[in-house]
Amino acid sequence: MAIFDLFSKRQKTLRGDAPDVYTYDDLPNALRVQIIHIWYDSIGNDNDNNYNSIDRGKVNSLYKFIVGILCREYGMLKLPTAEKYNDRVYLSELTNFLLQEGDIERQLDVIELSFKCIDRATRNNYLLGHNDASKVADAAISELNDRFKEHGIGFQYIEGKIVRVDSELIHVEAVKPALRLLNKKNYLGAQQEFLSAYEHYRHGKQKESLNDCLKSFESTMKAICDKRKWVYPPNATAKALIQICFDNNLIPLLWQQQFSSLRSMLESGIPTGRNKLSGHGQGTTPTIVPDYLVTYMLHMTASTLVFLTTAEKNLDEK
Repeated sequence: MAIFDLFSKRQKTLRGDAPDVYTYDDLPNALRVQIIHIWYDSIGNDNDNNYNSIDRGKVNSLYKFIVGILCREYGMLKLPTAEKYNDRVYLSELTNFLLQEGDIERQLDVIELSFKCIDRATRNNYLLGHNDASKVADAAISELNDRFKEHGIGFQYIEGKIVRVDSELIHVEAVKPALRLLNKKNYLGAQQEFLSAYEHYRHGKQKESLNDCLKSFESTMKAICDKRKWVYPPNATAKALIQICFDNNLIPLLWQQQFSSLRSMLESGIPTGRNKLSGHGQGTTPTIVPDYLVTYMLHMTASTLVFLTTAEKNLDEK
């Protein structure tokens, strides 16, 4: 459903009350209620009297599936909000859990899992009998991401994952294009590692995030080499892979000569950051990796992956 520009919203903007920076530690109750409304629109409401018994059963089965995964992963038989004496109503159990749970990571678990179901299950087998199931799924995801931004919450649902957003401009220009370009069969390993870097970052695991940045960088170059049948040693490092890409004119020769710093940036950016901060033993004094540096490395990685994969696509156009 479209988001309405209500009078009260416009007044908040005029007063400067609208959030201008992202927050990450709390989901407002209003946002959680809005997410439940999106569930109703895209999955359905099993209490709706307009459903026949078959439709109601399909809707309930999907909510049961979501609740079942959460219970299994949390080591519970029921979510804490389940009614004790009545037959389980899975939609109520799930909505009450989202509304009452205080841990934002578990709140995001619910959102990610439910929207993954919307993205995949309802797209191909829409539960409310509409013919435009894919459009409804797209609209649900779009509204979720718009609601995140509306409330100043620094997360977005992209390619089946909730990822953290620090800069809207960089997110739009680098992170989203990187995930879209990596969403191809030959780049799936690199995509998984890049998403893993974001997941580690979201959980405060800065060193693990840097490690996965380098893995994604190297996997992307290996995927390009495999696609183009460029030979590389099994244990090739980032530096060796960069050299192979240059030798095979992935970056046009003119650019190599004109931008001598390009090779230096590729060789010393992502690999050096990872090696100096997380790639080796830290000794007696723990190495502290600041959040802002990990953010920078994630964005550098995203921009580099866009650069490399786009350069590979352009080889066919020469």
